[in-house]
Amino acid sequence: MPKGSPELTEARREEIVCACEKLYQTMSFKEITIKEIGNATSFTRTSIYNYFQTKEEIFLALLKREYELWIASLKEKMAQTKTMTKDEFADMMAHSLEARAQLLKIMSMNHYDMETGSRPEHLAAFKVVYGEAIRTVTACLNQYFPDMAVSEKQDFIYTFFPFMFGIYPYTFVTDKQRAAMEEADVNYVFMTIYEITYNCVKKLLGS
Repeated sequence: MPKGSPELTEARREEIVCACEKLYQTMSFKEITIKEIGNATSFTRTSIYNYFQTKEEIFLALLKREYELWIASLKEKMAQTKTMTKDEFADMMAHSLEARAQLLKIMSMNHYDMETGSRPEHLAAFKVVYGEAIRTVTACLNQYFPDMAVSEKQDFIYTFFPFMFGIYPYTFVTDKQRAAMEEADVNYVFMTIYEITYNCVKKLLGS
């Protein structure tokens, strides 16, 4: 365990996660190493191992933080707006994910690697936040659609959360991928995060 106050420990963990986040803006998951992350922090590379043993654990912490930010935005909206129509709810959910493109990118491209490369305690801490995300979306459904059947809410949750894994790769297409689809004569229709999420939520709500 690292020495120092809990505040210092948390500050250093956050600095490591922020360094990883910055690198991820210009580098791929495979290109990023503990060494690269260490070079972007204010302390020695070996000190990182006092907080994270693998880069997968660092990415998992980044994904956890992204989920926390998404949860906070949903709870804030629930507190501000007591009622919503189906259209307004779809708009709110679409905007909430539009603001969290990094959440969608990490979960769709590197989720399996992060979970298999992280220690059980780190994975458990992430699952706590993931569970809170499910409970928060369920709370949204309870607040805005009180007449919705329990089975319908379950169907929404177990369709929407798997759907989230496919949003990023469908809405962010490289030139190479676009050229390949054109050569293969794939009728690809570009959609933004907002558009694809809005349409999905409207359909799940039966509208």
